[in-house]
Formats: sequence, structure tokens, C-alpha cells
Amino acid sequence: MEERKWWKESVVYQIYPRSFYDSNGDGIGDLNGITAKLDYLSDLGISVIWLNPIFKSPNDDNGYDISDYQAIMDEFGTMADFDNLLAAAHARHIRVVLDLVVNHTSDEHPWFIESRKSQDNDYRDFYIWRKGKKSGSPENGGLPPNNWGASFGGSAWEYDAASDSYYLHMFSKKQPDLNWENERVRKSVFDMMTWWGNKGIDGFRMDVITMISKDQRFPDGEVNKDAPQTLQFGNASPYVANGPRIHEFLQEMNRTVISKFDWLTVGEGAGSDAQLALSYTGFDRGELNMLFTFEHMDLCKPSRANGWQEQKLDLVALKRIFALWQESLEGKGWNTLYWENHDQVRSVSRFGSDSAQWHDKSAKMLALCLHGMKGTPFVFQGEELGMTNMPFASIEEYRDIESRNYYAEMKARGFSDEKALHALHLISRDNSRTPMQWDSSKNAGFSTGTPWIRVNPNYTSINAAAQMRDADSVRSFYKSLISLRRENQTLVYGRFELLFAESAELFVYTRTLGDSSILVVCNFTAQEVPFEIPERFAASSLLLSNYCDTNPAQKSVRPYEAAAFQI
Repeated sequence: MEERKWWKESVVYQIYPRSFYDSNGDGIGDLNGITAKLDYLSDLGISVIWLNPIFKSPNDDNGYDISDYQAIMDEFGTMADFDNLLAAAHARHIRVVLDLVVNHTSDEHPWFIESRKSQDNDYRDFYIWRKGKKSGSPENGGLPPNNWGASFGGSAWEYDAASDSYYLHMFSKKQPDLNWENERVRKSVFDMMTWWGNKGIDGFRMDVITMISKDQRFPDGEVNKDAPQTLQFGNASPYVANGPRIHEFLQEMNRTVISKFDWLTVGEGAGSDAQLALSYTGFDRGELNMLFTFEHMDLCKPSRANGWQEQKLDLVALKRIFALWQESLEGKGWNTLYWENHDQVRSVSRFGSDSAQWHDKSAKMLALCLHGMKGTPFVFQGEELGMTNMPFASIEEYRDIESRNYYAEMKARGFSDEKALHALHLISRDNSRTPMQWDSSKNAGFSTGTPWIRVNPNYTSINAAAQMRDADSVRSFYKSLISLRRENQTLVYGRFELLFAESAELFVYTRTLGDSSILVVCNFTAQEVPFEIPERFAASSLLLSNYCDTNPAQKSVRPYEAAAFQI
């Protein structure tokens, strides 16, 4: 068996603080709200919480635009509140992981305020400044340094009249990219990470960390000629993701900071395939523990590339992706396992069924399917309840800058309001950012004030209080599943093997460790599917199922049925 590590044996619970629990009635979740709910998380059985950014921020991108890495966002509380949360979590044997956002800062960060003062300022080179191809602002005929488009839409370059120069921002114009080529930038980041480590945190999730090294040639990117003229920007991905010095930077980070602490480290790896992921997470690489990847999340997803059209889930392709990652990292690196997070829609609405008939069964099926594989499972707040996508009625109800920009882009492409809103219902990050549904009281028990974003109206039927009283609820299933994984080493360290790869309805695989084998069978459809258990599992015992009478002798798998058997 490979080396045991606590982060391999953990289940991580992701908290979006703004929407988790509001302790003071201002409509915004806060640190004291998280502390108040630690017993709920302890009861669920999770061993790590990952907090989305809690640092001081003007909130152009909900905290991913940081103006002070060593201060707490005003709405979330104080540093004393954080210290109390950290101590309370540790007292319950729950580790705390923070979100590290160092590809960019806020334009209100002191470094950037100094940087834009003059071309010879000491902090000028903390960011990526370039002269345009043609002097002047775009409005006056000037041309940016290249044609790159930003991830949130528009040009990736913002003009600064004072110095007749442009700065790079791969996201919002209020999120200027840091210049990691500058040794002072790296030292400043490493010092900040060490400061938090000395405070006692247990690691970092690293936002878009694979983008910190840019191709210093800054060439033009390929343009999508099918887009309207006003939206024809170059694709920057080949030049900003997995750049030429990325491993040098991460190995330096590991030597300087990470190796000094017993941390969980997980990077966000947009554009990384399985082999590339090993270069970040390989046990012999000295970089990161794990990488969040997106191949399974990009599958069949409405996007710019397909005109935001609804796509049917291709289960064969989904299984192929999971199997590739499982097999490629076996014995060499470690997988992350997730269906949803703050950047994705609700999994039961996307991969299962949020209908009244099949909601609970499909939510449980997705849970067992994911947690049964090899890697560290991540549960996003409310996922353990089967929270669903949100029926926003108008663009005014959306709070996410990306969603608003996508809406504007779709309108520019000629989408009707109805079609644009339907597309957002399928892709918007705000689907997962609605308030946690604690109970059936006003505002789902999230706040006594007016929530910063609308509460999903189905909170009266989907909420934590009701599910904690119900032994057959989605949450009760998650609790059993987390407990099973904690007690069963085969589920943690066993080798994965995909079976029935071409089935368009069933996801079937085994996990094997020594003489122990586990078979997991999951039906992704609302139809009964003929199936006979492999002969070697005929005398197996049932570990867990989302039906009360599952047995190895049955000749079919019922709608959204999921079961794990062990021999």
C-alpha cells in the first residue's frame, strides 16, 4: 500500500462564507456563522473545511480580488473571529484550509496602487505592464499589447492614461495579474503564506495557480472568427496556462514554505490533462498534493464554443475521463474528487435529477459514485442536502460578474432574453452560491436580515433540519458514506478498475486492496437497467445502497440506484 497521509484519508467540506450562515443579521454569511455550525459539520463526519477567500476585498469578484492578504474581509468579521474559528475547528479535530489567490490581486491592493503611480515606482514590476501596439486608449485608436481576451469577457488589457500603458488582467479589470517573474513578488507571497502557516492553518487551495507563469513573448492568440466582431479576442490559454516557469515557481514555493508545514495543498489546474497533472502532483515532484481538474466538468457543458446550447450527458465519455485520471495517477499522484463547487452548478441538477420523484435517489447515487473512487472527496456546502440550481427570474437577480458578462455576450450574439436566462440557469456560478438551506423558517434560517442573494424557494422541502431528523435523507446517506470511507481502507487506497465501459446507463467499477475488493454500481438514468453482478461478487456483502432492499442476486439496477458490495 502507498504511503498513508491524512489528506488522502480526509473528506473536505467547502464553505462559501458569504452564503453559509449569517450570525449578525446583515444578510451576509460570516466567520462567526461558520464557528456556530462546526458541530453540524462534525456530526456529518468531515475532517477538513476549505474556506473560499476571507481576506479583505472590495468584492468585485466575491473575494477573489484581494486588497490585503493579512486582514479579514469587513463583512466576514475580524482576525480575532478567525482565530476563534481556527481554535474551535481544531478542538473538534477539523482542519482548516484557506483559499490562496496569487495569480492576481485587487486593483485596490497597496502594491497595485503604488505600481500605477509611475513607471519608475518600486512596485511597478509587481504587475505586468506593457506599451500598446499603438499609443493611446482603445477608444482613441490605441491598440493593446496583444489581442488576448479576459476570462470574464472583453480585452485582457486595461489602459492606464497616466503612463500610456496597459496592465494585464486575465479576469476582471479590477484583478490585475501579478508578475511572478519578479523575485520580490514571489518572496512577498511566500512570506504571507508562512505568516498564515505560523497561525496554524492546515493548507491552501490555490486559485488558478497554473496561470502564474506567462509566456514572456506575449504573442497574439487564435481568434474565434464566428464570434461577433466586438467579441473577437484571441485565446490566451496557450500562453498563460502551464507556462514556461510554472514548475520552477511551485518547487520554489514548496521548498520555501509548503515543506515547512504538514499541509494539504490543492491547485486549480485549468487546461491540465492527466499527464500534465502528474507534473504538478507526482509524489516525487515536490510541488502540490493534488490538482482540481476540469475535463469532467467541461464535458457537455454549455459554453461559448457551442453557443451555450444545452448538452446531454454522455456517460461513456464521463466514465472514460474518470478512468483515465484514476489509472494515470495510480501509485504516482493523488486525485481530487468533486461534482460541484463555487464555480460550478449544482450536481443533482446537472448529473442527476432535481425532480421530486428522483431527487433523493439521484443525489445519493452521485455521492456514492464519487466517494467510491480513489482520491480525496470534496463536498460543497449544501451538496450533502442535494441543493439544486436556482430559478432566477431576471438578470438583475444575478450577483456574479462572470454571469452578468456572459449574459451581455449572449445578448450581443442575438439571444433572446428567455434563451440567455435559460443558458445562465445551466451554467451560472450563482446556482451554487445561494444561501445554505438550514431549515424551513424565513430565509431558510440563513439570516434574520435580507440575504445578499436570493434564497432558493425549495428550502421548505430541502433543508438541513428536516434531513437531520430523517434517517433516509440525502444528508444521512452522506454521513454514512463518509463514515464508511473513514473505516474502510480499500475505499481510500484500493486500485480502481472500470467495468462495462461502453454502458450508456451504468457506471460500474471496482476497488481492490490486497485480498479485499469493492464493487460499485451506479445507474445514471430514471429507467431500470438489466444487470447481473460479476460472478466473483455473487457472495459479497452489501456495504451501502440508496435502496433499502438491494442485494447481489438482483438481475437489474433500478432508477438511480447505487450500491457498493465487498468481498
